[in-house]
Amino acid sequence: MNFTRELKDAITRRAVFLVLGALTLMVLFIVSYVGALHSPRPSRVPFDLVAPAPVAGQLSSRLNGLPGQPLSVSVQGTAAQARSGVLNRDVYGALVVSPATVAPRDTLYVASGGGAALSSALRGLIGTAEVRQHRALTVVDLAPAPQAKDFDGLSSFYLTVGWCVGGYLCAALLTVSARAKPSNRRRGAIRTGAMALYAVAGGILGAVIVGPVLGALPGPLWGMAGLGALVVFAVGVLTLALQALTGIIGIGLAVLVVVIAGNPSAGGVFPWPMLPTFWRAIGPWLPPGAGTWTARSIAYFHGNAVVRSLLVLSAYAVAGAVVTLLVALRPPGRHAAPTGTVPTAGHAAAVPRARHAASGELKAPREETTATHEETGAVHVTTGAVRVKTEGARGEAEAAGGGGPEAQRDELARDPPRAAARRLGCRTCDDGRTWRFRGDRSGSCPRGRARRTQVRRRRRGRRLLAGFRR
Repeated sequence: MNFTRELKDAITRRAVFLVLGALTLMVLFIVSYVGALHSPRPSRVPFDLVAPAPVAGQLSSRLNGLPGQPLSVSVQGTAAQARSGVLNRDVYGALVVSPATVAPRDTLYVASGGGAALSSALRGLIGTAEVRQHRALTVVDLAPAPQAKDFDGLSSFYLTVGWCVGGYLCAALLTVSARAKPSNRRRGAIRTGAMALYAVAGGILGAVIVGPVLGALPGPLWGMAGLGALVVFAVGVLTLALQALTGIIGIGLAVLVVVIAGNPSAGGVFPWPMLPTFWRAIGPWLPPGAGTWTARSIAYFHGNAVVRSLLVLSAYAVAGAVVTLLVALRPPGRHAAPTGTVPTAGHAAAVPRARHAASGELKAPREETTATHEETGAVHVTTGAVRVKTEGARGEAEAAGGGGPEAQRDELARDPPRAAARRLGCRTCDDGRTWRFRGDRSGSCPRGRARRTQVRRRRRGRRLLAGFRR
């Protein structure tokens, strides 16, 4: 029995659900990463072919019919068009077939800056086919990723992952840090603005580290910094929006979207044509995938083919900010209390939780009420179902700073929460500015809490004493 009690005290029901949620995220993490990356192979990779007209159709059919259908071949008219397609990131490679009949040498265009793993796979596929046809092959890397600085073109992916992690960590800290209050209109706007400033700082620092400091990525510094700010802000406000809608569960949802689903499908380690169908489909529409694609375009492709990815990131940023502010604009629920107002009779309906808390603090068994009345000689004032106990005319005059007993009783009858504050002797909470210690737990008055604890202990002692007397 004692062990059961200790177990319930140590692990609450909410903790059980949170642990189950963490276990679910762990399983999904393993499934997502292993499922996406355990067996990469090219599948229907966009590929251009330039060949003499008599053999173009035959070669195209032969390449499309390779085992496993690794290529999706489109015939182009000139080598310049094929080269432009690779640089514009319309295709991942292109083969230019020489019309010579004696010692023919064909040319393969690739771009390792867009993903070294796929470029190597294309070299192997086309090289094997060329050897079978007894033809020579020259490989030209139009956008090379230097192996000494950016091994396998992974720096863009890791940079984007760092931006994403920073975004959702900052958003989580803004809302779950010590004494952080639930979002309202003002707090929502302030947190969104703070997220924007943090995003600008994170984008600049990330671009400086991978550029001038480490030399891992070429390309314009401010272009990369702008991308970083957009990625951080998009992920951050996405996390803020999910937290505003679902509470602390929003952090887990952000991890699910950004880390568990986004990172393995980002095309960083293996470009999208090498991933399974599901991850290939969702990758371009999640922040890590859009950020990785854009970073590689800025670094190696002169900013080509970035419109779709920038629109995706902008959509996350705008939607997250709008949802965060709209949720903050919702009217307060029945547990909310107005900020910075003094409770009066006209405001009674606006602070039901404070009223209920005050009446609950004043309710006591009849035996306790009788004992308290006999010991203190207080006057009981009843307003509807709320019974207000005061300590006498002299104590009331001292707490209120003036006025006769009748005036004090009338004031306390009109305002039970204020009467409760005076009943507990909390003058700090009774000054008309911090009275909300009952309606807002996070903003409670320490002096009021200490005084309430003292009163409860006295009541328990009186009950015990009354029991012994019986």
